Order: sequence, then structure tokens, then C-alpha cells
Amino acid sequence: MPEFFRSLAGRLREYIKDRRHAERRQVRLSISASFIEKTKKLNSRRPLTTLKGYTHDISGDGLAIVMPSIHIDGHYLVGEGRTLVVELQLPDGPVQINVVPVRYERMEEDETETGYLIGARIMEISDPDRERFMAYIGTLLPG
Repeated sequence: MPEFFRSLAGRLREYIKDRRHAERRQVRLSISASFIEKTKKLNSRRPLTTLKGYTHDISGDGLAIVMPSIHIDGHYLVGEGRTLVVELQLPDGPVQINVVPVRYERMEEDETETGYLIGARIMEISDPDRERFMAYIGTLLPG
């Protein structure tokens, strides 16, 4: 039932007004996503499995990504305290972006895309990667 409400909210946003500030550019780029989970040992971290997907659209402050599943190794991608490490494959090479998922919805089976659409806010990106990322966005037509 919660997925129904998320889907309804997404559709309402299409018809009423899109409240996002940064202009989104529709582009399909390959990504791989994982997240770091703290283990019980102090300051010890272990990487989890990587899940592959692609972008639906991008902007200077966020990404919409399509993933085949909403969890990795039984851990939900969208949840409190989750930070995803996304490796985005730009034409001139990959950039690494840390994002926080803020919403998701299951894509309808009758659409051309299947899986989960996840909206994520960019939290951290190195200066060189940000420069390349923003330059790439500048080459795209408005979505």
C-alpha cells in the first residue's frame, strides 16, 4: 500500500508542479551502487554487494536511478541513515558520488522500464569528479 501512495504522489507532481530546484536532464548512464555498513567493531566498515542499474535523470544536486531491486543483501537501499556509493559511468570515465536516497517508487510493469525508481540527493563528491560531472550535465539538453 505505501508504494501506491508513493506512485500517486509522483503522478500528482507531474500534473501539478515539479518542486525540484535544479533542472533535471534525462540521460541513461550505467551505474553501480553499494553502501558501507558499519560493523559491530568500532570504526570498522565492510563493503556490501554492488547492485547495477542506470540513471533516469540527473542534476547538479541529485540523481534519479533505476535499480532492479530495492535491497542489497537484505538491506534496503532507501532508509534512515543510508548512504549509497554510486559509481556513475560518464563517457570520459567513472565518477564516484555519495548519495542519500530520499524517495522511491516501484515502476509499473506496463512501462518500458521495470524495477525501482529511486530519487537521491548528492551528499559528497570530490572536486575533480564534481567538475567533470557538472561539465557533462552542461552538454545535455534540458529534460
